[in-house]
Amino acid sequence: MGIKENVYYEGGPHIGDLIINILLAFTVICIPLTVGAIVRALWLRYRITDRRISVTGGWRGRDRTDIIYSEIVKIVKVPRGIGLWGDLVVTLRDKSRLEMRAVPKFREIYDYIAERTAAKTGKSVEAITG
Repeated sequence: MGIKENVYYEGGPHIGDLIINILLAFTVICIPLTVGAIVRALWLRYRITDRRISVTGGWRGRDRTDIIYSEIVKIVKVPRGIGLWGDLVVTLRDKSRLEMRAVPKFREIYDYIAERTAAKTGKSVEAITG
């Protein structure tokens, strides 16, 4: 029997990412971006709990990545869509990175991840987000 996890956020990318990329498809040159946004909308899911970050994606949602907060050394946020959504880049101890694209409520999720990471690593929030 597993330990209960409290889910902070569970869902897919922001719908605005899909809408803007569909509109950009009319320029023809942006069709690859539109295809990427459609694939993200269909199969990309984020699950952020008090214990881990889980990202399910890939073709038909068959790939899953789980990260525990004690492995995180840095978090960066990049606003997109006039600040309605954003990308988060999480750097791990082994220097690998997880990019989370078109995250809704990205500022709140960024703060939540930073607080959880600081609690698990003993570092200050500023050191993690710096």
